[in-house]
Amino acid sequence: MPERAASHLFLILLGTAGTTAGALEIQTIPASGMSYTVAVINPGRDRLQLHWLNPTTGQPYATFDQLRERLRKEGRTLLFATNSGIYAPGLKPLGLHVERGRTLVPVNNARSGGNFALLPNGVFWIAGNRAGVTETQVYRRRALTPDFATQSGPLLVNGGVLHPEFRKTGTSFKVRSGVGVCTDGRVRFVISDGPVNFYSFATFFRDTLRCPDALYLDGSLSAYATPQVDTQLLDFGGIWSVSR
Repeated sequence: MPERAASHLFLILLGTAGTTAGALEIQTIPASGMSYTVAVINPGRDRLQLHWLNPTTGQPYATFDQLRERLRKEGRTLLFATNSGIYAPGLKPLGLHVERGRTLVPVNNARSGGNFALLPNGVFWIAGNRAGVTETQVYRRRALTPDFATQSGPLLVNGGVLHPEFRKTGTSFKVRSGVGVCTDGRVRFVISDGPVNFYSFATFFRDTLRCPDALYLDGSLSAYATPQVDTQLLDFGGIWSVSR
């Protein structure tokens, strides 16, 4: 389709030399009058992890810089980072938060209160070299045991179907971030470069990126970092990273 043909305004390969088939890619992709920053991650090749509490201080990392420094002390380099799902006061994840197979925050079954409870919501998870976006109650019934997982809401796309509350004429326009698992098996984190409504954001995942399942992460506070760029302005309750 034309949008895909014109999609790669620029491309940064951040993987190690000679690993372009699995290297992290940061792209800018235009669609329907908006551009989006897209991080393309191969869960079988790239080291994708979720972080909340710094083991040295017991406090949330809060910023990309703090996480970058922790990784540096471990001999690792931060290649990409972005905010996790919606969080509560005190920088605590509002929903499920799993790190290294340990559930630090349980599933939240709230049915009212903001975007998180705009049902259906869902869970983005990583288990070995597999990744998925799964509706929350389906996730509970399957009793999945992921290595890393975050719960947020609403689901943008579920089995190729947009969230039933989204309307093309929706009047809530914000910078938005989300994550999708696409037909090529890769994970795509997305941040809009300007304000969009939920319908346009979800349609971008489904029609341009070919992601049949995608989850909203957060709104105007959303940000990302690479070795060259850091767009963070506010603290986060959870951070996804790719490192080497």
